[in-house]
Amino acid sequence: MMYYLYHVPGVKIGVTTNLEDRVERQQGYYPDEYEVIMSTTDIDLISEKERQLQKAFGYRVDMKLYSKLKCNKMKINVTEMTTTFPCPVNKLKGRLVDNIGMRWDTGFGSVVLTKKSIDWIMNNVKSSQFTNERCYVYNRAFARWFDNNNAFDLDNAKQMNKVEQGRNGTLTGGLYPTGPQDRIYCDDSCSEVSMFELIRMWADNRGLYDKGDPKTQYIKLMEEVGEIGRAILKQDTDGVVDGIGDAVVVLTNLAELVGVPIEECIEAAYDEIKNRTGKMVNGTFKKD
Repeated sequence: MMYYLYHVPGVKIGVTTNLEDRVERQQGYYPDEYEVIMSTTDIDLISEKERQLQKAFGYRVDMKLYSKLKCNKMKINVTEMTTTFPCPVNKLKGRLVDNIGMRWDTGFGSVVLTKKSIDWIMNNVKSSQFTNERCYVYNRAFARWFDNNNAFDLDNAKQMNKVEQGRNGTLTGGLYPTGPQDRIYCDDSCSEVSMFELIRMWADNRGLYDKGDPKTQYIKLMEEVGEIGRAILKQDTDGVVDGIGDAVVVLTNLAELVGVPIEECIEAAYDEIKNRTGKMVNGTFKKD
């Protein structure tokens, strides 16, 4: 398999096996807006070169090597009439979000998971008649929704034109993902998307990284910690869960604003404590 190392000047450096699909269709760039730096069948070589050049050009460096990325696709069951998901309804949305960009064919047309199509699924999903551990949607209705709706958030006219050029009779133009959230879509490598990535994309889309400030995020963090404390005192489990989740979101954004991904902060903390010994004293771990 041939791998391509591409450069969008001023934006990013990445690797793909399909330039037209990944860079042009998914990310919305024209052929004259990016360059191919190298191509090779050696995935390890190109993975190392990608990170080296990301550092050299001052772009965000991927947490994982391209060669280490793996698919996290659900094992769905597609029949003539339905698509069945391998989880109960109450756990479906999280699974769908984890697999944004996943595509499959039905007898009525191709479909893809996006934020908008996930909303449609959640509004129309039904529990299996045979087990509560599975749920399904009707393929005809799902495919027809794509024919009559734009499944993607388009940020500029150029991206809209890209979709219009490839419509094939539907508003979604053959289901081409577009927009700045390129990391959430799977090409042939199908990169694994973490919840931290989704948080960062959410914040970036709302201008938090352009206009935000670490000091205000710190104040926000103190507010969330206070909420957790109040919920603990009230024995409010839902409040504790909500507070912890909000605190993690704030910490993710705070780390991004100071230029260190939260994954690196967590890794550094774990490296510090992983070999630490000690004992529990009055409910607290005391290191030796």
